[in-house]
Amino acid sequence: MKRFYKGVDVVQFEGGWTVSLDGKLIKTPAKRSFTAPTKALACAAAVEWDAQEGEIRPAAMPITKSVNTALDRTGPEYEAVAEMVTEYGGSDLICYRAEAPKGLIARQAAQWDPLLEWAATRLKAQLIKTVGVMHTPQPEESQIAFAASVRSHDPFELTGLYDLVALSGSLVIGLAVAEGWLTPEAGWSASRVDHIWQEDQWGVDEDAAAQAAYKAEEFAQAARFIELTRAA
Repeated sequence: MKRFYKGVDVVQFEGGWTVSLDGKLIKTPAKRSFTAPTKALACAAAVEWDAQEGEIRPAAMPITKSVNTALDRTGPEYEAVAEMVTEYGGSDLICYRAEAPKGLIARQAAQWDPLLEWAATRLKAQLIKTVGVMHTPQPEESQIAFAASVRSHDPFELTGLYDLVALSGSLVIGLAVAEGWLTPEAGWSASRVDHIWQEDQWGVDEDAAAQAAYKAEEFAQAARFIELTRAA
C-alpha cells in the first residue's frame, strides 16, 4: 500500500493514546481502535508511520506491529498466551548444560548460573540443572511461581515478553530483561552462549550471522516495546 497521508499526529483517545493520519484515527488489522497505554508508545508508533516513504512497509514498523498484536491477539487470548510463555520454564535453555569441552562448560556456568540464582531469589523458582538435552522435569512449585510472574504482565507487556522468551528460548532470560535485571544486549548474549562458542571454534557462517543479527534486532525491539508500555 502506498503512503496515502501527509500528516501524522498523536492524540488522546479512550483512556489511552492513538495515532491519526490526516486527522483519521488508525485501527488494528482486526478493526479495533489502535489505543496505546502510554503517550510514549503511541509516539513511537507515530514515528514509524511518519518514516514511511512511497510504500508503507509493515516490516519496518515493529512498534505498530506489537501494539496490533497486543490488541488483536494477546488481549483477547491472554490466558492462552500466558500459558505458552510459562511453558518455556519447564524446559528452559539455561538448565541444559554441555558435557564437554571445559571451555564451553565454563562459559555456560558464567552466563547462566547467575540467572538461575536470580530466578530462585527474585521469582522463587528453583530450577534443576542437567547435563545433555534429555528433558528434566522442573519442580511444580517453580512452574507455579513462573505462572504468577508471567501473569503479572498486562497484555501489552506480555506481548513483548512473549517475543523475548520465544527468541531466546528461555523464560528466565525473558523475565530478567523485562524486569531490567539484564540489558537486552546481555540477555541476547546469554541466549547465544553455545552459538558464540561454535563461532569461536569454527568461524562465522555469514547466513547464520545475518539471521542472528535480525533476531537480535527483534529481541531489542521487544525489550524497547515493554519499556515504552511503562513510560510515563
